[in-house]
Amino acid sequence: MAKHNIKVASTAPAFAKDAIFVIACVLKGTKLALSAEGVDISSLKSLDLEKIGAKPAADSLVKVPGPNGSFFAIVGGFKPKDIDSLRYVGGTLGRTLGDFRNVVSALPISAEAEALALLEGYAVGNYSYQAYKSDAKKQITQTFSLVTKTKVKPAVLTRVEILRAAVHDTRDLVSMPANDLYPQSFASFATKLAKGSSVTITVLDEKKLAAGGFGGLLGVGKGSVRPPRLVKVEYKPTGAKKKIAFVGKGITYDTGGLSLKPPNSMLGMKYDMTGAATVLNAVLAIARLKLKVHASAYLCLAENMPSGSATRPGDVIKLRNGKTVEVTNTDAEGRLVLGDGIALASESYPDLIVDVATLTGAQRVALGTRYAGLMGDDSSVDALLKATKVAGEFAWPMPFPEELRALLNSDIADLMNARVGNPSGGMLVGGLFLKEFVGKKSKTSDELISWVHLDLAGPADNDGPGYGYIPKGATGSYVRSLVALAESLSKQ
Repeated sequence: MAKHNIKVASTAPAFAKDAIFVIACVLKGTKLALSAEGVDISSLKSLDLEKIGAKPAADSLVKVPGPNGSFFAIVGGFKPKDIDSLRYVGGTLGRTLGDFRNVVSALPISAEAEALALLEGYAVGNYSYQAYKSDAKKQITQTFSLVTKTKVKPAVLTRVEILRAAVHDTRDLVSMPANDLYPQSFASFATKLAKGSSVTITVLDEKKLAAGGFGGLLGVGKGSVRPPRLVKVEYKPTGAKKKIAFVGKGITYDTGGLSLKPPNSMLGMKYDMTGAATVLNAVLAIARLKLKVHASAYLCLAENMPSGSATRPGDVIKLRNGKTVEVTNTDAEGRLVLGDGIALASESYPDLIVDVATLTGAQRVALGTRYAGLMGDDSSVDALLKATKVAGEFAWPMPFPEELRALLNSDIADLMNARVGNPSGGMLVGGLFLKEFVGKKSKTSDELISWVHLDLAGPADNDGPGYGYIPKGATGSYVRSLVALAESLSKQ
């Protein structure tokens, strides 16, 4: 995790060696121009912006020498008063200027919300994962100074730090190889991350899972020498009127089980626990922000391996809510562990359940690598969609066609986990399976608990170059969206 200090100052520090001053390249009419506040840029008056490659486009950043051994960073993508662009530009700075001890932003800021967006983007973008590098660089502690006359309350800086930690901790977990991150160690890491917070941690081991009827977790995990776990992380503040439950898919490695993946498809399958890491850190951030909402995360942790003890295609298992599933494809395992988690979450009758999972390759095919798919009841989908827009993240509501439910009909059990050989609507069929495990709003109600399924198979991992505040590799996406959703719920 990169180290930094964030400051807000009304005047800029003096030009000095190892400092870089950030100004914007903007379009004025048809000509390129520089935009800055609080920093003397007179030395750049004769600079030919086109010749040095400066552009007003997002992710463009050009460094030029400044006075007294300092540098200027001329960054593109800046739009005054535009929250999303400020967050994105901040991310570009955090991601690309890690070699400087002092980064000074002279980007014009006119409101506290704009300052928050720029600082949040910078803090989230300022990330590197070098835990397994034998020649890892010694990390410097960088100071980021935002020069502005706008008043910025200390609570804004606290919020930035909480969100930064939540996203970075998610990336750290997702980046960790499966020989070090497995169900038992994941549970230990969750306990360690929660230290000092106001959450309670409950860990169900394989014996408690068997006693509790968690056939999905046990069925997926039985092929591994490392048994499954279910971890509940609960934040219950006094006076909270609303209750939200997050359920995260935590397959710490996915070989496909006996329905073995080909070698190329197995690469990157350590990322299959992204959902669990996301919901864990979302609840920890909610607790540290002291939001007035009762929030719980259910981490459904298992390793999907082939062995003599593994679940076979054709086996029937019983999940937590009593429904039986014919396992036709052991590589459609995420929905089995989530079924147990959703059923358990339903037993506490929350106002809303959100499950988060790298569930289907079909999501990546349909929506690419920057948009997650949302499925569920209309009001819940709308609520999460609004939260993603607040966080500047991307999601797309998908249809939920009931006629596809027939693809999951089984001759011998309540349902199958997949229709082998029929790829139609793979993302949607996965969502329809999960709906079977959403419980009723109360013991006397026939209405299902409000629920939304977030399939982030594409956005969880960026296998291309970094952009904005997104690095190459684990992205940490949707932690901030879940926090924004809880924030909205806390105000109802």
